[in-house]
Amino acid sequence: MQEEIVDQDVALFEALTRVLVGVAWDSAHAAPVGVTFPQLRLLLILSDLGTVASARLAEVMGVNASSVTRLADKLEARGYVHRGADERNRSVVTLEVTNAGHDAVGNVMDRRHAALGAVLGRLAPEQRQAAADSARAFIAAAVAEPTVATSGPSPL
Repeated sequence: MQEEIVDQDVALFEALTRVLVGVAWDSAHAAPVGVTFPQLRLLLILSDLGTVASARLAEVMGVNASSVTRLADKLEARGYVHRGADERNRSVVTLEVTNAGHDAVGNVMDRRHAALGAVLGRLAPEQRQAAADSARAFIAAAVAEPTVATSGPSPL
């Protein structure tokens, strides 16, 4: 009986995962025309990091430095990313999101927040509070679980 309960709980969280990934995927469609999902992912991560060495960005994203270079080339050509050099070591290439890039990230996040807010708005206040409390507890448990990557190469 206990195994069946765990399996039902896991199935519910799998369904929740599909919903949340769906919201993240749909929000990506608010990116400017021609910005691919990998490029958007770079913008989202870089927006969180601020100005950073391209090698560090590659590390955080979990990709090769050459992948970051190719993505940054396209984003720089469109005006979403600016390349620079580290003041202490001119051979280190830095990347930062431009104002246009921040606008693109803002549009994506606005769409995501609107979708999540709409779903939460369908819940009664006590259900919304219970959902928020459960989300906090689940995130705390995930952070404490060494087999779950909570600081990996996201965000989506």
